[in-house]
Order: sequence, then structure tokens, then C-alpha cells
Amino acid sequence: MKPQTTPNKFGGPASRETRLQIVQPIKSIDELASFCKRRGFVFPGSELYGGLSGFWDYGPLGVELKNKIKADWWKKFVQDRDDVVGIDGAIVNNPNIWIASGHVGSFADVLVDCKRCGVKHRADVLINDVLGIPADSMAIEQMKEIIEKNNIRCPACKKGELTEPRRFNLLFKTHVGAVEGEKSTAYLRGETCQTIFVNFKNVLDTARMKLPFGIAQAGKAFRNEIAPRDFLFRSREFEQMELEFFVHPQKLNDCPEFEKIAKKKVLVLTASEQVKKSQKVTEMTFGELAEKVYVKSKWHAYWLFQHYNWFLELGISPENLRLREHTKDELSHYAVATFDIEYNFPFGWKELGGQADRGQFDLTQHAKFSKKDLSCFDEETKQRFIPYVAAEPSQGVDRAFLALLTEAYTVDGDRIVLKLKPKLAPVQVAVFPLLRNDAKLLKFAQGVHKGIKEKFITHYEESGNIGKSYRRQDEIGTPACITVDFDSLKGKDVTVRDRDTMKQKRVKVKELIEYLEKILQSK
Repeated sequence: MKPQTTPNKFGGPASRETRLQIVQPIKSIDELASFCKRRGFVFPGSELYGGLSGFWDYGPLGVELKNKIKADWWKKFVQDRDDVVGIDGAIVNNPNIWIASGHVGSFADVLVDCKRCGVKHRADVLINDVLGIPADSMAIEQMKEIIEKNNIRCPACKKGELTEPRRFNLLFKTHVGAVEGEKSTAYLRGETCQTIFVNFKNVLDTARMKLPFGIAQAGKAFRNEIAPRDFLFRSREFEQMELEFFVHPQKLNDCPEFEKIAKKKVLVLTASEQVKKSQKVTEMTFGELAEKVYVKSKWHAYWLFQHYNWFLELGISPENLRLREHTKDELSHYAVATFDIEYNFPFGWKELGGQADRGQFDLTQHAKFSKKDLSCFDEETKQRFIPYVAAEPSQGVDRAFLALLTEAYTVDGDRIVLKLKPKLAPVQVAVFPLLRNDAKLLKFAQGVHKGIKEKFITHYEESGNIGKSYRRQDEIGTPACITVDFDSLKGKDVTVRDRDTMKQKRVKVKELIEYLEKILQSK
């Protein structure tokens, strides 16, 4: 039974106090995917031709939100800092880059095929789904033993036996030049950070940076995933925002800003608890992360906080975030230590972003394979050294997009509300004339719209049904709606409705920009 409500003069519920309160989060990732298509955030890639698994197209609202996420990250981590600069590297690189980085030899998942229906499955995901056992760090032999011991069958056809597990390289191959062959083979980049490393010397020489400093990049990356799944979470084409922070290897704890963040608290799932098959989460400070050597340096702890705090600033609830330390067995070939920032998605706690201490691996490898000197000179000791990557905040744009939508999507009584921060909302202010067939009303409403659109991202609509217009704007996250009625023509004022409280206030047109700025900044 629907709650009884008292309608206001525009046909919508009068206030939050007059309604039955039933606030619910999103129930499933499929529900969110359906919402994103219906409201123009995300469409299945190549849908007109039946689609292509693992590829997605962003619609009119989705591209606005996605661009705002990227812009906010770039402002916080690059433009607002004096110790970070940016680059934009090519997507296709000399294949030797990926040999030196270890991707050609090590960038692989474990694959099994169904002998009956031919469907391919990622072995670690299959074991986790069927048995609830984390298998990311398992050796192939261990996966094979578990699949055989538990008689795991193909989940697609429910009957088929599975082939023996084997490694499958995730790099997308392509060819450069007119003739295809061994010598023309190249790869779409599997991560954005490698062009940072190969341009390290160029940046050092041209940007006049001194250690410690960072180089950031945002752009496309590609991975030939065996089993794309969970909407945007695991796809084959995606965007990354990455930053490599270089320090002197003898000065890993010379972090002047560390004390400012040392007492900030966070939930942590440590490697030792995972080894014990426990999911016990401990609250600790970022200072304790460094003191107890969960991270290898104060710089790593400092950047972990910056990355984690960015999500809090965007509106993610702290109870839905935690850090997870990588166990020794699952550390990447380049990593000294790694922490994932995990989010509580509808399908469980999963990696939202990650941060590795990459040590001196990458610059050492590229110096070795390129035969070029990538060292720096220490004026104090008069010796050369390879810079140390103490922290690598690595963030998928699509996963940030997915988490922010999941967090914001709310079923509030009888309406869906996308409670995005105003700075992220695809539309900040919507303007509606009460009727669509009155020339004076339309002219006044168009004037109001024109007067505010230089300050805000706006939407103008002549629907004639204000209640439905409010609901549409609630669903796409518009923080404020303006209604122009016949009283507006006399009093030169409008009704401003707040998305979250649904409270309405008459505001003079001449005071409208100031009032909107105030309510948008308060959210």
C-alpha cells in the first residue's frame, strides 16, 4: 500500500514530514545497469548490432558525470599541487615497453573452458563464486586441485566438465604498419602508468621538477578480460587515472605533510587476517599503517590517505570504504607493498582503487631494456641513483563512476533520488514553466534560464507536468529545480525546490544566483 501524501500546488508531495519514510539503497548491480540505460547514463556498447561484451558507451548524462569525476581528480591531484605534473601518453607504444614492464610475460589470468558448451571462465572467479573461497593469489596447480576435488562444473550449462587451467595473457594485440607479421606486432596499453615511466627523463628535464615529485596521467587502457562482469566493474576498455610519486630511495620517510594525516582513521583488512582465513577488519590510523610497517614508507601512507579521502569528499560513506592489504602471494611482480581501497558494492567488497609501492622496478627495467640512463644525481652525496616510486594512486574512472552511482542511488518513499554531490551532478539546476502554452510565462521562464546558465549547468523543460518533471530530475540527481508560475510574473520571483528535502521557497529573481550558490555549496 502506498503512503498517503498531501500534494503541493505543483502536484508533488508537500514535504518529507508528510510521507511514510522508507529509504532503501540499490538492491543489485542489474538494477543500477537498467537505471543507467533508462536515464541515459550508460548504454551497452554496439547494442544496435547485438552488443560486444565488456564494452560500454556513456550517454548524455553519463559523459557529464564521468568528465566531472576526471576533472575533480585532476584538480585535486595535479592542479592544486606544486609537486605533481601531468602528461598524456600514447595508447599504442613500442612493444618493448611491455616486455620490459613484465606484461608480455606476466600479465595473465587463469582460464578454463567448458568441454561441453565451450564457454570460457576465469578460474579464480569461478572458485570464488562456487565455493566462496578467495582465489586471486592461488597457483594454477592449486586451482586445478580445488576444481577437481569439488567437481566444479560449468555454471553456464550446469553440466560440462572443465579443461585444465591455463594462463591467458590480457594484452590486446594490434599491428602497426601496412604488413601484418611478427615485426609489426604492438599492444594496446594494459595500464596508463608505463608511459609515465618511459617519459620520466623528459619530464625531469623539461618541467624542472625536483624529487620528491609526481607525474599523473588519465586515459584509456585495455585488457582482454576472460569474463567481463558486474556492469562497469570489469570491462575490456576502461579509463584510468594514475599518479607515480618519485622519491629518493634514502628519503622514503621524509614526508613533511605526514603528521597532518597520521591520526586519521580507516578500516583495514590486513594480510595476516586474510592468511588466517579471517575477514576481521581493524580500525587504525594512517600513522599506524606506517609505524607497524603495513606500508613501507610514510609517503605511501600519506598518498593512501589522499586517495581514500578523495572518495569521502565526493560523498562516499566511510562505512562503505576500507583498505585491504595484499598478501605476499598476490603481490604483483613489481610491487613492494600494495593496498586496495575497497567499496561495498551490491556484489560484495571489491577493489575500487589501488595503491602500490613499486620500488625501483620500473625505471630499472626500462633503463635495462632501453640501454638509456634514467638515474638522477644526488648533489649531497655526488652519486647517481634510480628514483623510488613510493606510491602509485591508481584509480579506474569507471569504477569510481559505478561506486558514486551506487552510493547516490536511493529509493526514498515512492521516488528514486540520485543524491550526488552538486559538483558531480550532470545537471545542477532545472527550470520549468508551470504551463507550456502561455507565451508570457514561457518568455519569463526562458529569461530566468538564460540568467543562470552561465553560472550553473542547467536544463530547461516545457513539459506542463511539474510533478513528473521533479521526479525525472530527482532520478538524475539535479540538486535544485525552479518553477515559474503566474505569481512570478507579478512578484518577479520563482519557486526553488530542494532535491533532498523537497522543501520549496520563493526567491526573487535578482537574488536567485546567490541563493542557488548557497544551497548547492551546503550539500
